[in-house]
Amino acid sequence: MTAVELRTRSDDELKQTLNDLKDELFGLKFQQILGQLEDTTVLKKTRKDIARIKTVLREKEMKK
Repeated sequence: MTAVELRTRSDDELKQTLNDLKDELFGLKFQQILGQLEDTTVLKKTRKDIARIKTVLREKEMKK
């Protein structure tokens, strides 16, 4: 998910994706605690995606 792709989406789509990623991150952290998560890089990628979405939402907010 790149910032260019995110900029083409509407605010509602971005907010929905953000909520989905936050839920996914919660589940991944839970799996890591239980020792079930094998690929820990997924945590970093999910956090980065959340940051990208927040950045794009903030950019759109500043343009208004």
